Amino acid sequence: MRSSGIGGQAVIEGIMMKNKDRYAVAVRKPDQEIEVEVRESGSVMKNPILKKIPIVRGVLSFVESLVLGMRTLTFSAEFYEEEETAKPGKTEKALDRIFKDKAESVVMGLTVIFSIGFAVAIFMILPYYISELLRPYVISSALMALIEGVLRLAIFIGYIFLITLMKDIRRVFMYHGAEHKCINCVESGLPLTVENVRISSRLHKRCGTSFLLIVMIVSIIFFFFIHTPNPVWRVVIRLLLVPVIAGVSYEFIRLAGSSDSILVNLLSAPGMLLQRLTTREPDDSMIEVAIRAVEAVFDWKQYLADEGKITQEELAQLRAEEGFEFIEDSEEN
Repeated sequence: MRSSGIGGQAVIEGIMMKNKDRYAVAVRKPDQEIEVEVRESGSVMKNPILKKIPIVRGVLSFVESLVLGMRTLTFSAEFYEEEETAKPGKTEKALDRIFKDKAESVVMGLTVIFSIGFAVAIFMILPYYISELLRPYVISSALMALIEGVLRLAIFIGYIFLITLMKDIRRVFMYHGAEHKCINCVESGLPLTVENVRISSRLHKRCGTSFLLIVMIVSIIFFFFIHTPNPVWRVVIRLLLVPVIAGVSYEFIRLAGSSDSILVNLLSAPGMLLQRLTTREPDDSMIEVAIRAVEAVFDWKQYLADEGKITQEELAQLRAEEGFEFIEDSEEN
């Protein structure tokens, strides 16, 4: 079956699902009710032509994902804030005075910039400086590049492993599993029910975990062929290539999500394996949240009918059972 085009992210006690220019966040509140918010996602770059240019669209998609991820995480966290922490502090009051109604956007932008900077420093620059300690003992530039790449992978996988030890993160990973299982359920041609989602795989080739691992691997390839004797330029080049590496990695993940070739599946295998750390089997209550998020932005019934998995009569019966008709079409991005 063709890709559904939907994607998502786990948030605090919930799921965000995005389809085209709309996204929904479904959160299991402390009173066990499910809150669902549907919004237009907006875009970092409004020009549709740029979004069709390889590499460039990957960079734009990465930035948009970070912004949307921060926004939805903040939304889900609001349901679990204690009253005393929910009160604005001095910094928040100052930002409100300076930026007024744009304060939230400013804070979100600064958070995204800090997140990108932190990730680049830890996973791109730190491995370089650690590997430089071995330069007096390693003559080959190619071997130095490989050592740096191995260190980068080790730091990344080590970081993933360490955060899996946190109880709250494990619950997020369970919701992450629910997100994948819902998408796999639909893309396998099964009706979106708790029972069908439960038996679906929690691994998916379009996962952000796979994307980040591909970023690490692509960076090894890039840096292997780029050499300069100047240590300052070695750092500058790594910084300048970060957007290009992200763009190339996005193109691979985009291809992997729509291809079942042996080569693509083989190249996707390491990312799928790593997802065994970043996803966990969800319980039924988490699956219910994920289903609510999907149904708020994606007409899976029409999708199954378009793919020939259910007949028009079965589609009409499903519509009648629900008591309403989804008004948005199911065309892919």
